[in-house]
Amino acid sequence: MRETINKACCPNCGMATTSKDGSMTTEEQQLRIENAKLKAEVEKLRTVIGKYPPGPASTSSCSAGNDQENRSSLDFYTGIFGLEKSRIMQIANQAMEELKKMATAGEPLWVRSVETGREILNYDEYVKEFSVENSSNGRPKRSIEASRETGVVFVDLPRLVQSFMDVNQWKEMFPCIISKAATVDVICNGEAPNKNGAVQLMFAELQMLTPLVLTREVYFVRYCKQLSAEQWAIVDVSIDKVEENIDESLVKCRKRPSGCFIEDKSNGHCKVTWVEHLECQKSTVHTLYRTVVSSGLAFGARHWMATLQLQCERLVFFMATNVPTKDSTGVATLAGRKSILKLAQRMTWSFCHAIGASSYHTWNKVSSKTGEDIRVSSRKNLNDPGEPLGVIVCAVSSVWLPVSPNLLFDFLRDEARRKEWDIISNGGPVQSIANLAKGQDRGNAVTIQTMKSKENSVWVLQDSCTNAFESMVVFAPVDITGMKSVITGCDSSNMAILPSGFSILPDGLESRPLVITSRHEKSNDTDGGSLLTIAVQILTNSSPTAKLTMESVESVNTLISCTLRNIKTSLQCEDGSS
Repeated sequence: MRETINKACCPNCGMATTSKDGSMTTEEQQLRIENAKLKAEVEKLRTVIGKYPPGPASTSSCSAGNDQENRSSLDFYTGIFGLEKSRIMQIANQAMEELKKMATAGEPLWVRSVETGREILNYDEYVKEFSVENSSNGRPKRSIEASRETGVVFVDLPRLVQSFMDVNQWKEMFPCIISKAATVDVICNGEAPNKNGAVQLMFAELQMLTPLVLTREVYFVRYCKQLSAEQWAIVDVSIDKVEENIDESLVKCRKRPSGCFIEDKSNGHCKVTWVEHLECQKSTVHTLYRTVVSSGLAFGARHWMATLQLQCERLVFFMATNVPTKDSTGVATLAGRKSILKLAQRMTWSFCHAIGASSYHTWNKVSSKTGEDIRVSSRKNLNDPGEPLGVIVCAVSSVWLPVSPNLLFDFLRDEARRKEWDIISNGGPVQSIANLAKGQDRGNAVTIQTMKSKENSVWVLQDSCTNAFESMVVFAPVDITGMKSVITGCDSSNMAILPSGFSILPDGLESRPLVITSRHEKSNDTDGGSLLTIAVQILTNSSPTAKLTMESVESVNTLISCTLRNIKTSLQCEDGSS
């Protein structure tokens, strides 16, 4: 249906499209549709809530541009949400005070779990400390998720602050968690250049790397403030008035004061304390992911912090000029190294974007002959040079395996063992011809692998990433001639690449502290299994106007089933593992 609409009418105004629309990328079309939906929603709200008269424009030092912009911005808040700008600032300041306490307080507000070593919020103490009212107000029952994590990040403070306040940089920093994000309105621009005092209304859709877990949509105000010469804080808070007037179906998740308390440690380091505090409408979660979601791990502070550390470390390795030879084998120049790392990063972003439960995709459930639950979606690439042109099918399956995440990650990224599971290799030898480190952990690396068969040679670009929360192995076959030019330092932005890969999570069944111990003697003690998501993308037809065929769905279905069977066989976990 979406494809028909795209072809037949302009998503902005509904008029018939002209031939020039052919030059629009699929993503632009999608953004226009999303934009039109938001405009329609705003118009609907204006009509429904016409009882609020537009408020007088306040002359605050927080200007959002020219008078006209200010007026429309204020109309938006006072006309639709019945909120004065001063009230929004008051809520933001209160949230900032709460975040400071939540980030710095010890016991009794936060208590460390004996079982897991993680900090747990003492909710009774929290209610007492912050005079929190029961905010259910007749809404469906909600669950509270609260977590805190502290870590050192390899990034200078101005760049870190910028990556939170620029919505595009924010999305790029957390590609595995954020599937969509937008700055809905700027309430206060803040002082240049560091955005001190900036306040903006934002929207985000948060995902897990599987279609089995529904995304979370949150509207919140983000406030950035310099607390001292070395300390900054960025707080997010959802505002009740805003949510009461937005479609109820969207408000399943609210942010209580959450965010980052940042200390500049100089020399390009920051100490970050991350607080994540969510109030979510209770909903059914797929059994595989129930533990990892209900424990607060999936969308918690540890996940955000681990991702931030990984991305900042990647940036350090990308910018480095004094790279040891052992960290850059097979590539002679810095320009070549940068070009390959850039291509690998784009490949992984594309992978993250393709496999979540975002409303960008429509997933259809199919069952394989071997019983796996597989979700399939398709899309058409009309003219994005970064992907092959035509009809693309993506198939995803998530399974539980009784294998530790580290062992599974090491197995899947090892080129010497690739022939054990990869159908494309046909059991032939796989060799690594380039290996580039992009982090201190040897698992964070980009490799170019070659598979030789009697007929031809195939090159595969592989990006493997691992952090304290999750691991990924993403790969794609690449054009050999094109890849050779990238190795010499040529621009890779127009190189078509279609990634497949794996996402690996711990299953959330933490029955022991998060410390290294000798193996438990009790045989029935859980040693921690893995949640493995496998995604396969194939180009089924190079003509974007072609129809999706059952044959192509069958072929990705078979590919996933065979790959999973091979993995289970190699790791000796065939029985009861799916």
